[in-house]
Amino acid sequence: MTPLSLGLGKIAALCVLSAALLSAQDWKTQSSLPGVDLSGLTAAQKATVLKVMREQDCSCACGMKTAECRVKDPGCYYSHGLASVIVSSIKAGKTGEEALAASMKSKFAQGPQQDTRLLDDPVSIPVAGAPAIGPSNAPVTLIEFSDFQCPYCVKAVPQLHALLKAYPTQVKLIFKEYPLEIHSQAAFAALAAEAANKQGKFWPMHDALFAHRQDLSRPSVLGIAKGLGLEMKRFEADLDSPQTKQTVVRDIQDGDRAGVEGTPTLFINGQRYNGAIALEALKPVLDAQLRHPAAEGKTASARTASLVR
Repeated sequence: MTPLSLGLGKIAALCVLSAALLSAQDWKTQSSLPGVDLSGLTAAQKATVLKVMREQDCSCACGMKTAECRVKDPGCYYSHGLASVIVSSIKAGKTGEEALAASMKSKFAQGPQQDTRLLDDPVSIPVAGAPAIGPSNAPVTLIEFSDFQCPYCVKAVPQLHALLKAYPTQVKLIFKEYPLEIHSQAAFAALAAEAANKQGKFWPMHDALFAHRQDLSRPSVLGIAKGLGLEMKRFEADLDSPQTKQTVVRDIQDGDRAGVEGTPTLFINGQRYNGAIALEALKPVLDAQLRHPAAEGKTASARTASLVR
């Protein structure tokens, strides 16, 4: 919440403190919550949804209620998922108790896995047609699920560039779209990136979208596309085409099936990487992959099968 400014210097600090206290209480009184779609519900149903979310503990181990977590951590995968189950249940005519029970039986109630491994077990991720950079026969394949409005994703960009530079013949990077609902312009930016990809300009558009992530409105994106020398009539047609939308939807579905919970998420030879996306953290992991081709080979069948959508 933005503190109200009364223009009186003597009470500015008091205003800030009051605003902070009010913000802490907002989740108990707000009639809408970030990322929670209450459209189509009656007033009584909305009240039931909010009541359940204010009383239910979030499963992400944050120590907050589900409604509180939506307000204070809108990027939380678990509170968002719990909310979606509760809303769907209430829409289906369930009671508050039944909606709570449904959410507690859902996958979102399990919370984050307590897994200290840097690499999870390999999974198959379709990559045919996805933008890629690096040698096609590289022994290490990185697959990144990313969101052009995500502040963590933009920080990962220079680290991944440095990684590709450090391993010019050994690493290939494949990009998959995963725009988050909490970022209002991320889905449109994903469409723009895929439309640029049809003209062979995905990576220049990728860099430009991250550079302009504070404004990814249509006029801004069209300006970026024009500056990149794209054929604009074709770009706009691709931007608005059902095929481009389906590409983005398919990437999101691929991410969901692979267990992506947020962005950026990186897979190394099909194995989800659970460490920091930074050159110094990734280098020993990649070196280990390159030293042990037998271990890398275990993921080869899954990766090869993924080449056909």
